[in-house]
Amino acid sequence: MTSVNKAGLTDRLDSLYEFDREPVKERNLQGIGNFIGMYAGEHVAGTEFVIGPLFVIHGITAGDLFLGLAAGNLLAVLSWAFLCAPIAVRTRLTLYWQLRKICGPYLTALYSIVNALMFCFLAGAMIAVSATAVGLPFNMPMPGLNDMYPNSLSWVLIVLLVGLTVTGLAILGFEKFAHFSKVCSPWMFLVFVAAGIAVLPELGCRSAGDFWRVANEKIWTGVPAAGQSKFTFWHVMFFAWFCNMAMHIGMADLSILRFARKWQYGFASVFGMFFGHYAAWICSGILCAAARGSVAPGPIAYLGAGVTGAVCVVVAGWTTANPTLYRAGLALQVATPDWKRWKVTLAAGAVTTVAACFPALVMRLLDFVALYGLVLMPMGAVIFADFWLLPRIGLKSDFSAETGSPLNWAAAVSWLLTLAVLWWLPLELFFKGLPGWFIVVVLYILLSFVQQKRFAPGKVPAEV
Repeated sequence: MTSVNKAGLTDRLDSLYEFDREPVKERNLQGIGNFIGMYAGEHVAGTEFVIGPLFVIHGITAGDLFLGLAAGNLLAVLSWAFLCAPIAVRTRLTLYWQLRKICGPYLTALYSIVNALMFCFLAGAMIAVSATAVGLPFNMPMPGLNDMYPNSLSWVLIVLLVGLTVTGLAILGFEKFAHFSKVCSPWMFLVFVAAGIAVLPELGCRSAGDFWRVANEKIWTGVPAAGQSKFTFWHVMFFAWFCNMAMHIGMADLSILRFARKWQYGFASVFGMFFGHYAAWICSGILCAAARGSVAPGPIAYLGAGVTGAVCVVVAGWTTANPTLYRAGLALQVATPDWKRWKVTLAAGAVTTVAACFPALVMRLLDFVALYGLVLMPMGAVIFADFWLLPRIGLKSDFSAETGSPLNWAAAVSWLLTLAVLWWLPLELFFKGLPGWFIVVVLYILLSFVQQKRFAPGKVPAEV
């Protein structure tokens, strides 16, 4: 009986097909509500309980924060809507299978492994965020700003429990976790706002007229914590724009927006950027100031909204980790083509959960999200140039699929050389993405011209 049940479970998991290696069919396209829910759920989420306090720690002023977030989040919405979504609805392919057509199997496998590991680490940070709330009833020691390694056995056990739950939800596929996010995101946003408002009196804010004075004197004072760098308007703007650079400019959300009926669904990201990366970052910064600089998400949410705040942290971590782990599973599947998606996602969940045991993922989140976006961005620029620009100057798109070449060396050199240039570019990490995008586009066009001169016009396409 056990073997029969096991076989039945395996068959059901195998049937959770997500068009991993082919375009999404018309009948499987999703309505705008699922995208609003997913973007709101993913970005009114666990990261917001971490990033908002980190802005406070880095000594941003109130004016620079509010203006920088407005500009950066608007640019992020436009990047999703005009760069990523139009390609997604035309190809209907995941990022990884679109790259395979352009770059061939070798480079795509390497990129996909790097991509998957980055997403695993990000999802791990969100599992750690949820764990700070789950551990509250057990008086679990909370990780501190400078903690690198697990600080207790209870921390490890709770992370394992949360990781198992998140992995199970990611295995169910896009429609299931999008529905979960759609249900949870309005409630999470209200908890963020309520918690932030609730602690304002503790900071001396007795009326709406007091807010700006309190914001400048006690929350975003312009004075960084000891050992932390000073942030300006430009840090905030570029971070708000590029913290999800891998998703929009880096084209990772081809894997999500391929289910959209119209490219305009890319504008659904506005619900994540302004309810999450604007309002929620502000509210969590207020909570950090009220908690006298504490940055552990569970305790600061509990301070503002009690048990409801703690539950919100748990759910917020899940709604970010679920789609991130889903993307990681799709990426790894390119390198393990004979595995079913659920098996790959399970493996990615194991890596993610182990990574979540290390609090440094959370405490260094600003630097990590800037770094992972920078590493993954060049391939998004390659896709943009390949799809829109090469045909307009008489060059082939989908080079590897058209020629049968297992490696598009123009794409490989563009990616690696751009990263090398950015490594030595004398700019802070937050500012390197914009010049990097133009560098890789120019490199890819020039190198493609050289590469394609070797192939005679009218060559019969071959399968990669």
